[in-house]
Amino acid sequence: MSVDLHPRVKVLAFDTFGTVTDWFTGISGAVGAIAPEVDAAAFAKKWRRRYSPILARVESGELPWRRLDDLQTETLHDVASLFALTLDDDQARTLVRAWRTIPAWPDAVEGLQLLKRDHIVCALSNGTVALLTDMARYNAFPWDVIGGSDLWRHYKPARETYCGLADLLEVEPAEVMMVATHQSDLDAARSFGLRTAFVERPDEWGGDEKDDSGSPDNDFHATDLLDLARQLSPSVTGPSR
Repeated sequence: MSVDLHPRVKVLAFDTFGTVTDWFTGISGAVGAIAPEVDAAAFAKKWRRRYSPILARVESGELPWRRLDDLQTETLHDVASLFALTLDDDQARTLVRAWRTIPAWPDAVEGLQLLKRDHIVCALSNGTVALLTDMARYNAFPWDVIGGSDLWRHYKPARETYCGLADLLEVEPAEVMMVATHQSDLDAARSFGLRTAFVERPDEWGGDEKDDSGSPDNDFHATDLLDLARQLSPSVTGPSR
């Protein structure tokens, strides 16, 4: 009996911070409103660069598992100290919760709606279910499923996140395609049997140069979500705008 080595992709799992949302615009704007005396762009970038290292410390066992808001609060105060900025509890909470209202990229909502025609579309993020729900309501993201880190109490690139979503939806890993603008996310997903699609986001870092070359190992490479929809769905023949 022959074995299908490439089953049909049923589920599209999306990174959120950077892939479907413009974190730089949202966070630098929030910083500027709270602390106009600092360089908001530089602050936002330094804060974002603290993101992956502290998640890695959790996954290594150095730190106990905590929700993303708690980790972001810790790194926020670390970065504030670099700018000689003291934040009170209300200011810190406002900035941490600003990650829930970062704006969608212009193509994101329409692209997700088109992709949803033939696939289950899911958020697969290091944010919590509550955070991602707030983000979805703010941007009108049409998720079928919200895969937050608190469901598996692990952070990407842990196996439990990628395969946890497949288990939740009762599909094989190869029936899930991870969609992200971060190649490291896609490399991890592929190592656990998922398919992968790279999405270019050249402005993710507010104009700083970003490597959008992707990898030849990805199944798809798209300029945005509308382009990905055209590649995955034959019925989508061109941009609607």
